[in-house]
Amino acid sequence: MSINLTDAAKYYQELPHQVEAWNWLQQTLSPEDLSVFATKYREAPKEEFDNTWDGVYAAAKKAGAKFPECVAAQWALESGWGEHTACTHNYFGIKTTQGNGCHVQTKEVYNGKEVTITDWFKRFPDLYSCIDYLVSRWYKDYDGYKGVNRANSRNQCAQLLTTEGYATDPNYATKLIQIMDQKYQTPGTTPDPKDPPQAQKFNPWSPFDYKVTPNITYGELTLSQESRRFNKQYQCDTALELCRFLEKARAAFGNKPLIITSGNRPPAVNQSVGGAKNSEHLYSAPNVGAVDFYIQGVDIYKLQDWCDKNWPYSLGYGAPKGFVHLGMREGKPRVRWDY
Repeated sequence: MSINLTDAAKYYQELPHQVEAWNWLQQTLSPEDLSVFATKYREAPKEEFDNTWDGVYAAAKKAGAKFPECVAAQWALESGWGEHTACTHNYFGIKTTQGNGCHVQTKEVYNGKEVTITDWFKRFPDLYSCIDYLVSRWYKDYDGYKGVNRANSRNQCAQLLTTEGYATDPNYATKLIQIMDQKYQTPGTTPDPKDPPQAQKFNPWSPFDYKVTPNITYGELTLSQESRRFNKQYQCDTALELCRFLEKARAAFGNKPLIITSGNRPPAVNQSVGGAKNSEHLYSAPNVGAVDFYIQGVDIYKLQDWCDKNWPYSLGYGAPKGFVHLGMREGKPRVRWDY
């Protein structure tokens, strides 16, 4: 005869034979087993939160953030939409004392300049613990500090995080606001009707799977590398104009897959690949930028000729090397050259 212990507990009425049975069972179990049982019996089930915008929003709301979308924007900005952590489940670069966590390199802004430092970052058991730590110390009042929950809007909340010293980057609030505007589709300038509805909200902190135009993602412009991410809005605006023309080229050749081999190359990346010092790939000023590309299954010389006839700005004849260079430079002059 067998018995389910949960049924035994359900029908327990303190009858003598029941008490005797439970006492016998307790004596047969080791103290370690009883300790594990007690812990599992007493602990409340944990609510799981996904490492996504909606998951972070829900966790921040439970932790007590007045504007959980601001916490989600911090997560998106500081962890690359959940892809990178400073230490285990540390999505916000929260620091700790020496030897208590992970010792890693990070970039911060001091006196207007970005510098690389090495510091210790706190380890967390899960995403919620990290968010609760952030909310408890920055959103709520903490240790004499007035939390940013006192803000009257999500934008003011983002601004308070900067003025109260959370971030060293002077543009931190602007970045958070742009991410929130993008997520919640704040009306902007009129988009091209051929673009996705969100394309006009494309900004440096968009996720890499963000569609700049119907068939081209942010990740394709950056090779999905954080080191190639744009850091100025005008760079995104230039990239959008280039992508609109790429869509026309794609359509002209039967909508076959278009492959970008090189897009944005910030100075360090450009130097590492041997790019020219004044390369259009640097996106160094408004209306300056470039992409190298080809279309699968399309004769590269035919593609180059088509672009030559239809693109009014900068074009590099890279067909002998397997690509076409589509670019723009200041003043948008018509320029042609051989590699």
